Amino acid sequence: MNRITMETNRIILRPWRESDAETLYKWASDPDVGPRAGWPPHQNVEESLEIIRTVFNDVLHTWAIVLKETDEPIGAMGYGPSCDCDLPAREGEPLIGYWVAKPYWNQGICTEALRLMLDHIRQTTDIQSLISGHFVDNPASDRVMEKCGFVPTGETCIDANQYQGANRPIRVLRLELSKC
Repeated sequence: MNRITMETNRIILRPWRESDAETLYKWASDPDVGPRAGWPPHQNVEESLEIIRTVFNDVLHTWAIVLKETDEPIGAMGYGPSCDCDLPAREGEPLIGYWVAKPYWNQGICTEALRLMLDHIRQTTDIQSLISGHFVDNPASDRVMEKCGFVPTGETCIDANQYQGANRPIRVLRLELSKC
């Protein structure tokens, strides 16, 4: 299980805790949040707790994005094995993903969290590249990735597996990591 904590002046990336379930539900039940990332809104606190116990503590390296000002999780940031969404990942190339609660959109929080996680990956792993994608109708996610150095591959794939993803085009981006 991931036990690493990272921080900036504004946010902390820390492991999810079971005690975060109610807060996770508050944000992840918003119908404008999950579908942008390809997952259904959470239906109850028990579902959020199960996500914390399984998805957030499984093979992924996933952190809660915690706003220092409130000490409350407001989103998630992570990387791990490529999902079933048919992104053209290279062998062993991790997929990155993130989301933040709607009241915190357009405040640079995802960019800040992604930069923090990328610094951690560069310093502690031998990962050579990362892949990600976003639904083309979510340009905010594109801006986050490009600010952090991800480059469009020119590829688009259609997501037929994810929640509300059938026939939704995904723009694919990759980041080549250099060990400077």
